[in-house]
Amino acid sequence: MSGPGGKPFDIPKRLVWKAWKQVRANKGAAGVDGQSIEAFEADLRDNLYKIWNRMSSGTYFPPPVKAVEIPKPGGTRVLGVPTVADRVVQASLKLVLEPIFEADFRPCSYGFRPNRRAHDAIAEIHLLGSSGYHWTLECDIRACFDEIEHTALMDRLRKRIKDKRICSLAKAFLKSGILTEFGAREETHTGTPQGGILSPLLANIALSALDEHFDQLWQQEMGTDGQRRQRRKKGLGNWRLIRYCDDFVIMVFGDRHHAEALREEVSTVLAPLGLRLAPEKTQVVHIDEGFTFLGFDIRRMRKRGTSKHYVYTTPSKKAVQSIKDKVRTKTYRSTRYQDLGELLADLNRSLAGWANYFRHGVSKASFSAVDSFTWNRLMRWIRAKYRGRTGLSMKELRRRFCDQGWRFAHNGVVFTGAASVAVTRYRYRGRNIPTPWIPKPAAAPTSS
Repeated sequence: MSGPGGKPFDIPKRLVWKAWKQVRANKGAAGVDGQSIEAFEADLRDNLYKIWNRMSSGTYFPPPVKAVEIPKPGGTRVLGVPTVADRVVQASLKLVLEPIFEADFRPCSYGFRPNRRAHDAIAEIHLLGSSGYHWTLECDIRACFDEIEHTALMDRLRKRIKDKRICSLAKAFLKSGILTEFGAREETHTGTPQGGILSPLLANIALSALDEHFDQLWQQEMGTDGQRRQRRKKGLGNWRLIRYCDDFVIMVFGDRHHAEALREEVSTVLAPLGLRLAPEKTQVVHIDEGFTFLGFDIRRMRKRGTSKHYVYTTPSKKAVQSIKDKVRTKTYRSTRYQDLGELLADLNRSLAGWANYFRHGVSKASFSAVDSFTWNRLMRWIRAKYRGRTGLSMKELRRRFCDQGWRFAHNGVVFTGAASVAVTRYRYRGRNIPTPWIPKPAAAPTSS
């Protein structure tokens, strides 16, 4: 990346201000310097000027990120929390790099990209599964963010970015290291720390090698209906890659052995990036068996009362259990000090947020099951809180805490639950989803 005549790109001040607005909106914990968002904002103009000046002169060197462990299924995940200044610099870098690489990214990539979401990936899988692509290679990359090879990533970055200051700054974030909770600094020889604003974009830049490989095969050998028909006549398979950052599947039109053969091909493409597939989580499944992707269970089943088969997407058991666990935590006995109205509002927000993600699947039964579970938890919570000397009967509970039938309500707050979110079909938007940086058409010349 460079200006006219190969001159270095000048970072405008307005870019840093725009980056600050993004950081301010997302907030987050303090980094290794202990500075909070509020403390940074107290001397905002001076702090942003110093950041812009150091970025422009190439003298910005990020400190190590602060290691924070967060729980995840089966263990914990280590996040690297940058300082507030680092977040502003990373957001500025993203604003510079993203429009450039968006021009190169392939349509099969949906994760952490503007105007794209997980539902687009699910919609494409649904379409392919309904069109004969019945075999699926589910792929799981082992510790993707921790094992990306820095050299391979920087090589891909330098192919498009010619400004050495920008490349050096991106590399400095990769090499900044991690400060553990015991105060020891660990060097980062591979990977990009999870928790940074820039990390998802860098991961997409690295993994775009996978997109390019399979997109090139598609364009050369399977791009037309005639080519795909000829391959089927010769006993060859056709396939499509759908990727959401480090989660991806390959849908195959053919037989099981066609999908199995792609496993080695994927490993070969990932190897130069320092990445490996996790054998225990990488498998070939038929769509009639079903598989889980981005929180949805995807499976082809016979429609009740007919002989026709359709692909259904439903909230996965793991996703349903996760929201139930959250409800259980919010209605545990240690929360009985709360006002019932506050609890109802809190549960409504959590359930509506969860349901909004899953509303584009066959989710009505799941929503009802989650609401039923939540209602029972609330009923026990209320009876325990207000039992008094004689205990709170169900008749008394309904009289005091329900407004319509058995619907809970208190101080004007009504329990709405997940079922209040309407289940709707998600319209597949195709492979031409627009980006915010489409060039505007030139103005038509005016006659004098």
